[in-house]
Amino acid sequence: MQKRLITGAFGLSLAALTALPSLAADKISDDVVKIGILNDLSGIYSDFTGKGSAVAAQIAIDEMGGKVLGAPIELIAADHQNKPDIAANLAREWFDQGKVDMIADFPTSSTALAVMEIAKQKNRVTMLSAGVAMAAITDKCSPLNAQWMVNTYALAAGTAKALLKEGKKSWYFVTADYTFGHSLEKDAAAVVEADGGKVLGTSRHPFPGGDFSSFMLKAQASGAQVIALANAGSDTINSIKQAAEYGIGRTDKQVIAPLLAYITDVKSLGLAKAQDMYLTEAFYWDYDDRSRAFAEKYFAKMNRMPSASQAAVYSATLSYLKAIDGAGTDEAGAVMAKLRTMTIDDAVIRNGHLRVDGALVHDMLLLQVKKPAESKRDWDFYNVKAVLKGDDVFPKPSDACPLNKS
Repeated sequence: MQKRLITGAFGLSLAALTALPSLAADKISDDVVKIGILNDLSGIYSDFTGKGSAVAAQIAIDEMGGKVLGAPIELIAADHQNKPDIAANLAREWFDQGKVDMIADFPTSSTALAVMEIAKQKNRVTMLSAGVAMAAITDKCSPLNAQWMVNTYALAAGTAKALLKEGKKSWYFVTADYTFGHSLEKDAAAVVEADGGKVLGTSRHPFPGGDFSSFMLKAQASGAQVIALANAGSDTINSIKQAAEYGIGRTDKQVIAPLLAYITDVKSLGLAKAQDMYLTEAFYWDYDDRSRAFAEKYFAKMNRMPSASQAAVYSATLSYLKAIDGAGTDEAGAVMAKLRTMTIDDAVIRNGHLRVDGALVHDMLLLQVKKPAESKRDWDFYNVKAVLKGDDVFPKPSDACPLNKS
């Protein structure tokens, strides 16, 4: 069964093989805690999720000693190919036949929203470490879901407010034409206009994109002070590379602002192309001793530093397992109730608390990419410009989420 589940995809089966104490059977369904990592293993988002997310989850499992409440912890992973139908079919099979208790990651918001609904029906937990669409905590919210890292509003608020404070009031958006891109553009535009800025226009590109030159030239011609990229992964990388070929965004009069960018993107671009860009992230490996300790464990396995999304999988997995331990059961409702009582403070998430709508509110980092001469070693890419308090950057609870009315 397990082999069939992961045919054609990177797969893991990392269960401890020790016998269970009889007491665990009363607390743990199926005598094992099963965690699934569902993401992009081969496509546009594989660099900042992919195999590295499963490795991050395994680090968390290892830190728990491979067991919780005396029961072994098993990890599996598969490629949803950024397609909601594939994600939904995998999730049903995992829940019904594989007896998976929790699924995490979900780059591509459409896959996250599809699996959230199935998990609610099956009484299982989802933890969106890469799915950032606001719908997950508004009209599509679920009592069994946690949006563990960021949402489009928090990403937009940090970067947009920083640039607006510098007097950059006119904006043009280059947006991926699907749910995630629309959400990111909408939330950033709302912040810009609320702070006295103006949106001069938008170009929407196919997902995934190929040639971005026409979109970037149109943005340049608008005269906007900020060209905001409401896309991610290789779309963001290629947008910036093609802009650089035309000299776009290389002067103080016009800057490029990726609204969702990862350290893996900066690595691909190189500091010469990425220097001086502002971005908002929830995790930077070189922030402090705790972040560095986790990152070095990850580096030992992957020979690279983790993205914020991969780090989020570590935090989500660790917190989920601690909640099982605290609740005394892996029953989904009890675990989520316990998570909402916990202060999340680990190597990745700081000062975090989980709201009833599934939003994990926590501190974020406003970062600026270093110039090549400033970098002291590989992966030394950012200057931390500010710590953004969660209550200042995360959106208020929405009336669109029925859970906020109970």
